[in-house]
Amino acid sequence: MQPHKTELGHAELHTPSGALDLRQRRALILCDGKRDLDELRLLLGSDAATLIAGLQREGYLATDRPAPAEPHRRSLLAARIYVLDILALQRHPTATQLHRVLQAAREDADTVQALTLALRHLPTLTSEGYTQRVQARLREVLPQAQLAAVLEPAPLPA
Repeated sequence: MQPHKTELGHAELHTPSGALDLRQRRALILCDGKRDLDELRLLLGSDAATLIAGLQREGYLATDRPAPAEPHRRSLLAARIYVLDILALQRHPTATQLHRVLQAAREDADTVQALTLALRHLPTLTSEGYTQRVQARLREVLPQAQLAAVLEPAPLPA
């Protein structure tokens, strides 16, 4: 258990209302979400658990952590913009053509097809390591539904 200040606890420290005595205020300051109850007991004394429980009851402290941030949303549009930027950096006529094709794609199916085509040509335009980094980034950004279609390895037509 690592107690941390609630909004009420932060407000009490910034503008004291006089509702807390010096010992409670000290406990409130020390409860930063990083110290566990054993460490607080060393700093506050043997009745630290009672003191902290009282501050929790009054709403100054909480032991639950906020929910972790939601992972970033996956987006076909973000993948499209990313690959457009990658293609714009390549100084090759094929990259320019692929850029135009991807830029002209308006429907999801056309975008997926253009992304797939661009990724199949990318190894011929740049290094293997760079291609792998682009693919890794697309694994993070592309929606699950389009991942397999875009990233499945398929050879270029001869």
